[in-house]
Amino acid sequence: MRHPLHDRWKRWQNGLVQSLLLYHGREDHATVRVLLLASIGTVGMPLYYVIWQHFFPQEYETLSLRMLGILLCALGLFAHQFSRRMLNLYLLVTLSYIFPFFFTFMFLMNHASGVWGESLLIGLVVLFHFDTGLALRAYLIGTTLACLAVTALGEGATIVSKPALQQLPIHWFTIAALSAAKISRHVLAQEKLAGLGAGLATVAHELRTPLTSVDANVRGLQRMFSDGAGRPATAEDRLSTVDALARIQFEVRHMNHMIDLFLLSATAVRQNLRPVESVSMEAVVEAVLKRYPFSSATQQRMVTLEMRRNFHFAGQTELSVVLLLNLLRNALKAVQRAGKGRVRIVVDGGRSPPRLLFIDTGCGVPAQQKALIFRRFFSYPPHNGAGIGLALCQEIMQAWNATIRCVSRESAYAIFVLEFPQHPTLPR
Repeated sequence: MRHPLHDRWKRWQNGLVQSLLLYHGREDHATVRVLLLASIGTVGMPLYYVIWQHFFPQEYETLSLRMLGILLCALGLFAHQFSRRMLNLYLLVTLSYIFPFFFTFMFLMNHASGVWGESLLIGLVVLFHFDTGLALRAYLIGTTLACLAVTALGEGATIVSKPALQQLPIHWFTIAALSAAKISRHVLAQEKLAGLGAGLATVAHELRTPLTSVDANVRGLQRMFSDGAGRPATAEDRLSTVDALARIQFEVRHMNHMIDLFLLSATAVRQNLRPVESVSMEAVVEAVLKRYPFSSATQQRMVTLEMRRNFHFAGQTELSVVLLLNLLRNALKAVQRAGKGRVRIVVDGGRSPPRLLFIDTGCGVPAQQKALIFRRFFSYPPHNGAGIGLALCQEIMQAWNATIRCVSRESAYAIFVLEFPQHPTLPR
């Protein structure tokens, strides 16, 4: 049983995150970071003066430098009124003073004490969460000024002492690690954008054809009505109108089905994939054939179902539909690219292990590409989709202790073999 205090804490956390996201949506990203930094600094500077002066007295403490830090942080509370140039200047000055200068100065004036050594390291971690170029400039400026100030006060020997110098490798490693982490986050963000772009390109490609058909039918109706103005409509005109309207209705329904398919695939990525129910393969295949947005009756007749023997497996019905929809879509696209072929779905529960076969006699998969088709973001041919469909299929099958593999010959056929455990068991 969960404790009420834990529930209240989680609700408070979620409320705080939602508030920050809402505020972040109204304000510039840099402005939000300045406001957060200024708020923490305005409270932290006087608070830690009291802690280090009265509760855990340090060898050296200075109220004047802390007051200057409080003033700089308090100015940041008005960051939303700053111009972009003024905000950048404020960031450089404040970051240089607070983290490298003040923390380094206090570290050296306290003769490289452990408390200030740890405080300086934390300050550098915070500093290098900002833009790396800005952080490096602030680090060099602040550290140099701190060393000059310490030397002017007659404590220059501390700078070259062993306790102070041995901190440098730790600081430099921390800076390098944080910079590398930021590069990794940037690369990941670029990969996400690339995946999003590929997904949107797929959606655009899939919807452009039916939209073109709708546009052509509308223009045909416009021409027919403009040419027939002032004369009674003939039976042929009425038949053409009904046919055009039926085509428009079909294309709209096709687009809605495609959108449903994309949404199913997108939401499946975020779901818990583990099996939760016993699923009938026959029922899933029939549901897929009913739900798939065939572009025409001719395309629908290209797909045949061979039911040798039904079987049940441990999985999830909705994820099973997503899996088979992706395989059917890929098979039909292969047939379309080849300009020939058919698709055959075979449910074979009579053999061990029970299996499902997706067979298309379209363009096939080249041998050198076969090992790559289940990789996320890999698509064949290139720019043919977002490259997440088969990767998702493999993830789902692995979560169900099942396997999926491809047997293919280029320009001839592709067979996707899905094999399931002989005796499915659901986790308790």
